[in-house]
This record gives sequence, structure tokens and C-alpha cells, in this order.
Amino acid sequence: MRKPVIGIAPDFNPGAGKGGSESEATLFIRNRYVTAVEAAGGIPVILPVITERAFSSAILDRLDGLVLTGSGPDIDPRRYGERKRFPFKVMSPERTDSEIALVTEARRRDLPVLGICGGMQLMNVALGGTLVQDIDRQVPRALPHRMTGPATEVHHPVTVEPSSRLHDVLGRSTVQVNSSHHQAVKAVPRALAVSAVAPDGVIEALEDRSRRFFIGVQWHPEYLYQRHRAHRALFEALVAAASGSRRAARRTA
Repeated sequence: MRKPVIGIAPDFNPGAGKGGSESEATLFIRNRYVTAVEAAGGIPVILPVITERAFSSAILDRLDGLVLTGSGPDIDPRRYGERKRFPFKVMSPERTDSEIALVTEARRRDLPVLGICGGMQLMNVALGGTLVQDIDRQVPRALPHRMTGPATEVHHPVTVEPSSRLHDVLGRSTVQVNSSHHQAVKAVPRALAVSAVAPDGVIEALEDRSRRFFIGVQWHPEYLYQRHRAHRALFEALVAAASGSRRAARRTA
């Protein structure tokens, strides 16, 4: 059986445009995303940043699943109707436009999607949600969500909603996760449901239960999948759902 093709959305630096190689627009990504998909049985493919929706649709025609990755820069608050309240680096409009186009069309097609850290936040914003712009300033008695140790180590527990798709995937009600974010999901759109929270109430996972696999997690399972079965299960479930997409596409072709 042919392995499913999983598109991975990379980070993007638009470049300074002043000449020289360092000013060129650049795609880049941690290889852990690639190896996690490969270890789960998928064929990882790094995607371009393309803002034209027709091209996004053509790209998705060739994919069986999608991973939205984390990023250093944050989503521009204007994308969810707010002003920027604190100093932080904003994600390029090119990447934001590209990923919003990809995730909205993937959801329309019921193509399996896994959002990781900033990828989950983008899923939320793309469907009409908002974000906490800085946890330390806006969430009373919050845990430290930017861990100082290695990302391969777990940092705090999250409680998983028993009736959620995420619970089906992880097979447990509590899981230990790493943590590397200063923003979080605030308002959740009607299309999504909260499927995990941290002890301080910060939302740690979202899902669309009307879709076969549309899950976002705030932590970074690509750092944990080799040592922790639950985090490996996330990538395995994505690839399994993507295999189903491939079979369905063959039946309707």
C-alpha cells in the first residue's frame, strides 16, 4: 500500500530585500517534524508559502494530510480583531495568508490536520477565534509555559476531555507535555471544542469533532514522540487518518 503524503508547513522569513543571500526569502523548519511523520509511516513533504488560494487548493490535491508547525513569531493580533498590546515579533503576512488558506480548505475537504503550538493557534484564528497575547500578563496565577530545560523533557500535565477525539488517540485522561509558548487560545470558535487544558486553565488542545481528524495541540510532540508513546500516537493517528483519505480519494476518482 502506498504511504500517505503529509504536507508540513514551514516557517518563513520574507528577507530584507536589500541584496545578498541573507536578505533572500527563506523557508526553514526543524527536522524533527519530518522525522516524526516519517516514523509514523507517512511521506513528509515541506510545503511552499503561497498566498494564492487557487495554488493552495492545487497543493492540497496532492496531499493526504497536513501539519501546521510552531513558530517563533506570533500571529498579528489584527487577524483576530485586536491591537498589539505587548512587544512581540509578528508572523509574516505571507506565511499567515498561506496557512489560513491551507487549513480552511483542508477542513472543508475533511483532510486530516494536526496543528502544533502556533499551528493550533492559527487553526483557532482561521476559524474565528482569538488569542491571549501574553500568558504572564493576562492569565492570573499561570504556570510558567516557557520551559527553560530541554524540549525533549516534559514540563507539566494536561487534562484531556474524556469524550474527545484526542482522548481516543492518546488513550489517557492526563498526559505530561513540554511547553514553549507565551501566547494561548482565548476565545474558541463554534467549530472547535477544547479537548485539553493545563492546571492553570490554559487551553492545551482543540479539535473539530465534525471532522475525521482536525486536532491542534499547544505542546511540541515532535520532541517527545521517540520516548513517549502518547505523543507518538498523535503522529500515528494523523497518518492513519491520512491513509483513509487516500483510500477515499481512490474510491471517488
